[in-house]
Amino acid sequence: MNLFKHSIPEFGEDFYTLFEDNNLKISKIVSSNKLEKKEYCQKESEFVALLDGEATLEIEGKEITLKKGDTLYIPSFTKHKVLKTSNGALWLAIYFNTNKLS
Repeated sequence: MNLFKHSIPEFGEDFYTLFEDNNLKISKIVSSNKLEKKEYCQKESEFVALLDGEATLEIEGKEITLKKGDTLYIPSFTKHKVLKTSNGALWLAIYFNTNKLS
C-alpha cells in the first residue's frame, strides 16, 4: 500500500490498518474537513505523525494544533478529540500497549 495514494472521505475519517500484531497496530488515517464530534479514550497509547495537512485536537481540555510533519504522543486512557482538519489530512498512527512491551 502506498501511504500517499488514497481518496478523501466526504465525511469523517477513513482508517486503514497497515500492520497489526498482539502489541502494535499501525494505521493510515485520511480525514475529511467535515468531522463528527467524537471523543476517544482508548486503552492503547498512541503516537501520531501528521504526514500532510493541518489538524487541531483537544487533549484533556487543551487545544493543540498540528501542521505537516508534526508528531504527538497520546498516553493510554487520555481523553481526546479531533476538532478540525484540513480536507485530506493524512496521518500515520501507531497504537501500542505500554504494559505489554518489554
